[in-house]
Amino acid sequence: MKSLLLTATCLATLLAPEALAAAIPAATFRAQVIDPKIQIGYGLAIADVDGDGRNDILLADAREIVWYRSPKWEKFVMARELTVKDNVCIAAQDIDGDGKAAVAVGAEWNPGDTVGSGAFFYLDRPQDPTQPWRPVRLPHEPTTHRMHWIHDGTHGALLAVLPLHGRGNKGGQGDGIVFLGYKKPARVDDPWPTVVLDRETHQAHNFDPTYQEKAAVAPLFVAAKEGVRELTRQADVWTSRTLTTAPAGEVRVGKTPAGKTYLTTIEPMHGNQLVVYAPSATPGVAAPERLLLDGALIEGHALAVGDVLGLGYDQVVAGWRGSPTRPGQKVGIKLFIATDPSGRSWKEHALIDDNQMACEDLKLADLNGDGRLDIIAAGRATKNVVIYWNESSR
Repeated sequence: MKSLLLTATCLATLLAPEALAAAIPAATFRAQVIDPKIQIGYGLAIADVDGDGRNDILLADAREIVWYRSPKWEKFVMARELTVKDNVCIAAQDIDGDGKAAVAVGAEWNPGDTVGSGAFFYLDRPQDPTQPWRPVRLPHEPTTHRMHWIHDGTHGALLAVLPLHGRGNKGGQGDGIVFLGYKKPARVDDPWPTVVLDRETHQAHNFDPTYQEKAAVAPLFVAAKEGVRELTRQADVWTSRTLTTAPAGEVRVGKTPAGKTYLTTIEPMHGNQLVVYAPSATPGVAAPERLLLDGALIEGHALAVGDVLGLGYDQVVAGWRGSPTRPGQKVGIKLFIATDPSGRSWKEHALIDDNQMACEDLKLADLNGDGRLDIIAAGRATKNVVIYWNESSR
């Protein structure tokens, strides 16, 4: 018993706020522009495209789907002019263990048309992945907006495709969004079976698949007009419940220094507020505590969670793109960190990018195998793709 008490005392000391603060290294990042001439940079994905064991970078740009090959970041066009209107999203992941990414994209972006807009393609891999990929057009719901590969205990790999609006909606009112999961068949030209993941949200902007990558069945978290909803699979049916009620545009899930789960959001859609929902400090109260980390984002549009500094718990990285109607505003990327074990106290730890990145999307990934998570971002008004190499001390 004495040994157990001593261990508990040591752990409490290690997790004390002053100990946490002393252990946090400076955030040191070196920016490398790998493409200075994109059009918009709607969406990024990180995956091994060519099967060489290294992560590559994929981008859904306005008129092209491209990938940049590690480590020299040569640019290859996978598909061009898929539809009359812009591409909008991309998903890439090894779903069958062959070491090569399966790639799907969303296009025909027109959020004002909630009846006839949108398109959804699987890109069929050529023998040489540096050559154009064959687009296979698939049935879709209008306003296709975000997609990620997830894993379902019954169906295996599913491509989860989230529209922005429900079919026929006007002003965010009307039928709920039909959020579907698509099962890739053995022959990609055959029909793709679908699973309904949710029908309860309106104006759903993004979702977090973080804990789907290695788990057979794990929750999805959707950021929508109604707030954040958690989707879980019970038996063969997906069900949802409301976790927060403030309208949200982005959501990610992380771990506090004490190992508890928190949500982080950008509120509202394209909003100015970066928020963390931390575990409640009140015994018996399940509702999380809402903490405002930053209220001055201008069109916050990119969010990621990960252990960037190698501390054993997750930090928050947020990017904002600025308003297209108000040029001259500063844009950039910031890193935030918890300053107490519970995750109920936070601070801005670093300004990663100061006005060089009008961030439309960002991802975290170890691109050079040094054990550090690098930041990869695509800029809208700045028209660039940048790797921020993580050179922070460990």
